[in-house]
Amino acid sequence: MSAGGSIAERLRGQHVLVTGVTGFVGEALLHLMLSEVPGVRVTLLVRPKGSTPGTARIAKLLEKPIFAGCVEAAGGVEALMAARVAVLEGDLAAAPELPKGLDAVVHCAGDVSFDPPVDDGFRTNVVGTRELLARVREAGENIHYVHISTAYVAGRRRGSIPEGPVARAGDLEAELAWGLAQRQAIEDRSRGTDVLVAERKKAEREHSRAGALTAAAATEAARKAWVKDELVQAGAERARSLGWTDCYTFTKALGERVVEEHARTARASIVRPSIIESSLERPYPGWIEGFKMAEPLILAYGRGELPEFPAAADTIVDIVPIDHVVSAIVAVLAHPPEVGEAAYFHISSGERQPLTFHRLYVNMRAYFDKHPFKAGDQGATRLPEWRFPGAHAVERVLSTGERAYKVADYLVSHAPRSDRARELARKLELQRRRLEFLRRYLDIYAEYTQAELRFHDAHTLELYRSLSSEDQQTFAFDTAVIDWDVYLRDIHCPAVTEPIRKLDELRAARRRTATSGLKAVPQDKAAVAAFFDMDGTLLSSNVIETYLWVRLRELSGSQRVAELGRIASKVPSLVQAERRERSAFLRTVYREYEGARRDTLDEIADEHLSDHVLSRLSPAAVRRIRQHRDAGHRTVLITGAIRPLTRPLLPLFDHIEAAELAVDDRGVCTGYLSSSPLVGESRAAWMHSYAAEHGIDMAASFGYADSHSDLPLLAAVGNPVAVRPDVTLYRHARKAHWKIVDWQSSSSSSRTLDLAGGRS
Repeated sequence: MSAGGSIAERLRGQHVLVTGVTGFVGEALLHLMLSEVPGVRVTLLVRPKGSTPGTARIAKLLEKPIFAGCVEAAGGVEALMAARVAVLEGDLAAAPELPKGLDAVVHCAGDVSFDPPVDDGFRTNVVGTRELLARVREAGENIHYVHISTAYVAGRRRGSIPEGPVARAGDLEAELAWGLAQRQAIEDRSRGTDVLVAERKKAEREHSRAGALTAAAATEAARKAWVKDELVQAGAERARSLGWTDCYTFTKALGERVVEEHARTARASIVRPSIIESSLERPYPGWIEGFKMAEPLILAYGRGELPEFPAAADTIVDIVPIDHVVSAIVAVLAHPPEVGEAAYFHISSGERQPLTFHRLYVNMRAYFDKHPFKAGDQGATRLPEWRFPGAHAVERVLSTGERAYKVADYLVSHAPRSDRARELARKLELQRRRLEFLRRYLDIYAEYTQAELRFHDAHTLELYRSLSSEDQQTFAFDTAVIDWDVYLRDIHCPAVTEPIRKLDELRAARRRTATSGLKAVPQDKAAVAAFFDMDGTLLSSNVIETYLWVRLRELSGSQRVAELGRIASKVPSLVQAERRERSAFLRTVYREYEGARRDTLDEIADEHLSDHVLSRLSPAAVRRIRQHRDAGHRTVLITGAIRPLTRPLLPLFDHIEAAELAVDDRGVCTGYLSSSPLVGESRAAWMHSYAAEHGIDMAASFGYADSHSDLPLLAAVGNPVAVRPDVTLYRHARKAHWKIVDWQSSSSSSRTLDLAGGRS
C-alpha cells in the first residue's frame, strides 16, 4: 500500500475483486473506482447468464451511458477492459479460485429481496459469503475483505443501534442446515393428499369446461405457487421468531457472523447502508437502476392507489443516496482495519439528518401536485390525503376491502356472460391488483414503517472527517448535508417517475398508431393459420338460438309457441350442463334435431339462414379474416355447431371443422352426432394434427375465441386473441398478456356483408 494520504494514493496499484457489479451498488461502485481511483485494477466476479458469458455481460455493462467518460478516456470498451477491468466467471454458490495478488475484495452481491424463499436467502447471503471467504483465504494473506450488509440487521430492536456486532440469536450452523433443507421438506408436503386434493378440486371447478389436462396443468401450477409461498412464509416466520423483521435481514445478519469469524485472523470491514435510493450528485443527480424500497410506494401514491400508509407521521425513514454509499465503500477500502475484529460502518441519515414519513409524504404530494400523472381522459390523478391513522387502522380498512372483493368476485364469476359482467371483471381485476399491492407492502414494510431505530454513524463520520478536503468533495458521504425537500422534489421523484411517464407516452402512441394489418408469410417459411371459433366470437348467437331459428320456420303459430315453451323449460338444465361439460351440452341440444331431414337443413341454411347469420356476424371479424387471407394465412373455422349452420360462412374459410349430424339410410337425422364434437382440449389436439398435415407453424399462427372452454385452443397458438371473453377467460388473458378485442356484431340487422370482399 502506498504511504500517501489521499484515497487515490492509498489505493494506487491495488488489485480489487468486486462481486455483484451487475447490481445497483456494484455498478455505482465500479463507476466511481474507474472515474476517481485511476490506479486501481479491478476483477469482477460475474456468472454467465444463459448463453451470455460473463465477459460479454461486463462489456455490455460498460456500454451504459454512465461509463461513457471512462470508456472514451481509455479508447473504447475493449481497451478499458484490457487495461483495468478483468472478468472472473463463476457463481458465489461455488466460488472459483480467485486470482493471485489481490489486495482487497468487496462483496456487493446478495439476495436483496425482503421475502425470498428461505433456501434462496440462506444460499445467497450465508453460503455465498462463506464460499467467497474460503476462496479469499486461499488467495493469500493480508487481503482486506469489505462486506456490504444492511443497517437493518439490527432486526426488531428499538432505539439507538451502535456500529458493532448485532446481538446473537440462534445457532448459525443449525439455522443454515434448517434453511437449506426447507425446499425438499416443503416440496414433499406439496405432493401430499391434503395439498393436492384441495388444489385439484379448485382447478377442476374452474377449468372443467376446458378439459381435464387444463385442470391438471392448473393444479400443478397451483402446487408450485404453494411451495413458493410456503418457502417465503417459513423464512419470514423463523426470522421473526428470533427477532428479525424478515428473511432478508435474518440471513444478512447470519452472513455477518461468517465475516466476524473470518475477521479473527484477517482484515474485514462491514458496511451497513440503510435504504439506498437515487444519487444526490454522481454520476448525475437522480441516477437509479431498477426499483428499490421507496419507488413502488411513490409511484402508487402518484397513481392514487395508496390511500393511506401504516406508519406514524414522525417515524424516521432512513434513506441514503447511492453515491454516498459507494463513496463510503471506497473510503473504507482505502482504510483497512487491524486484524482481529471487524470494523463496522453505518451509512445512514437518521442520526444527524432525519427524514420522517410525514415529510416524505408532504414532498411527494407537492411533487405530484405540480407534475401529476394523467388518469386517461379524466385529467390529473386524484392524490390521496394521508392522515397516518396507524398500522392497525390501515389493516382494518384493507381487510374490509379484501372481504368485499371476495364477495364481488364470486358474484361476477357466476354471472351470465355480458358486456356488463366483463366490465365489472375488468374493474375487479384492477381492484385485486391494488389490494394485492397494498397487502404485500403492508406485510413487508410494516416492520420498517414502525421501526424506532437510530443508526449511530460516529465511526463513519470519523472516517469522513479524516479525509482531506479534496477527498471529502470527491468521495462525499456526510449525509448531514442533504436537503430532503430539494432531494425528494427536484431529484428523486423526477428520476423515479421519468421512465414511467415515457412508458405511458409510448403506450399511448402505440394505441394511436396501431394498425390491424398482418405480415405476409414469406414463401420459404412454414405456413401460418388463423383458427376461429364461431358462436360468441364471429357471431352473437349460440346453438340454442340457432336451433330455434331453424326449427321454428317449419312450425305454425301455435306450434311455435309450444316449442318455445318446451325449450324454455329446458334452459336452466341446459345452462348447468354447459357449465359442467360443453360436449354433453351440445349432445343434448342436437338431440332436438331428431327426425329432421339432413338435406332440408341444408336448404334452410342456403335459402334463409344466410341473412340471419350475416346480421349477427361482426364486421370487425370479417375484416380480420380477410386480412389473414390477404397475408397468405390459412383460415380455419372450428365450431361445435352442426355443419349446415356454417354454410353461410364457406366463402371466408379455407377449412371448416364442424359437428356432423348422424343420419339413417333415408337421410333423416337420428339425434346423434357421427363423431364426438370438438370442444375444449379436443380442439387443440385437432389443431396440432391439422398443422402437422399442412405444414403449419403453430408458434406463428393465430387463434380467436370467446369462452373459457376454448382456453386450449388459444394456448395452442403463438398469437392468441380473446374476443369479448367471458369473465374466466378475460382474467386468464390478462394474466397471460394475451390480446383482448371487442368485436361487436353488426349494428343493423338489415345490413348484409358480401363475404367475398365487399359490403352492401
